[in-house]
Amino acid sequence: MTEAKNPLAEVRERIDSIDRQIQELISERARWAQEVARVKGEGLSAIDYYRPEREAHVLRMVVDRNKGPLSDAEMVRLFREIMSSCLAQEEPLKVGYLGPEGTFSEQAVRKHFGHAAYGLPLGSIEEVFQEVAAGHADFGVVPVENSGQGMIQVTLDMFLTSDARICGEVELRVHQCLHSQSGRLEDIKRVYAHAQSLQQCKTWLRVNLPDAERIAVGSNAEAARLARHADDAGAIAGETAGKVYGLKTVAKAIEDRADNTTRFLVIGRSLFPPSGNDRTSLLITVNDKPGALYDVLSPFARHGVSMNRIESRPAHTGKWQYAFFIDVSGHIDDEPLQAALRDMGPVATQVRVLGSYPVALP
Repeated sequence: MTEAKNPLAEVRERIDSIDRQIQELISERARWAQEVARVKGEGLSAIDYYRPEREAHVLRMVVDRNKGPLSDAEMVRLFREIMSSCLAQEEPLKVGYLGPEGTFSEQAVRKHFGHAAYGLPLGSIEEVFQEVAAGHADFGVVPVENSGQGMIQVTLDMFLTSDARICGEVELRVHQCLHSQSGRLEDIKRVYAHAQSLQQCKTWLRVNLPDAERIAVGSNAEAARLARHADDAGAIAGETAGKVYGLKTVAKAIEDRADNTTRFLVIGRSLFPPSGNDRTSLLITVNDKPGALYDVLSPFARHGVSMNRIESRPAHTGKWQYAFFIDVSGHIDDEPLQAALRDMGPVATQVRVLGSYPVALP
């Protein structure tokens, strides 16, 4: 009489069998990605194979098919990494971001492009735009808006002079932590952080560190790097930055708003075709006269184009001249949006399409 199999051993055998099938299918997918490269022709770089509208379509199908138990976010992350690795077989994409290593901008790069992309840490948002324009980076990722603090003006201002195109957007849930050498709150006499992070955590700081000096620096990773060399300093940064710079975590989730989220833009040098669920960003300037803004916005309403956001900035073309950054639903190739822009022509002094790109997955 044969002895019954251990139930746990049977489960593990089944998992091993599934793992073999998954690996075979991933390898088959990678071979077909190579076939795409062969069909497109030799001599192309990674940027020539990257299609954000196609990736967005694939990931939406992943969400639609998902029946659990893994969450939609986990399934999207897994498929993103598969696509990232397949794309990088010949040459990885080079993506610039606000560095140094460990920033939320780097997290946004990994969320959107996967870990097979080559991250290029840069010293400022301006540098990210410059490196993309010069072709030293294929794409860049820059913060543009925080759910609690509003628009990041330096990013908007760069579009006034840059020819960069928006190719995508990333929404990143931001959890702020306080780190230090010792990990003890009572040792901290000054706190380093990006100005936005200081604002996001101002209530927590007022209650828990009312006498500590608050010092704004270029990025939260820079804050962590500075705190590493001072035994009386703390740094506000994400968990990743704390680990990268060898700090101990004093407190987690110190942001004042539970829904603290930052929206990032992916910038490149080209426009891409529709993905089926897109957003278009426009830069519009108008003459300074009564009703000018109404004249610009009314064509959207007439043609059924939904406006998601409007922000004004000095246009840098003359005193009291303003440019309007407007986000609308749809792709620039959609006829309703085309009709609205035609109607806008006689009243706007300038209309620039900054980009049409897939809406970030929720």
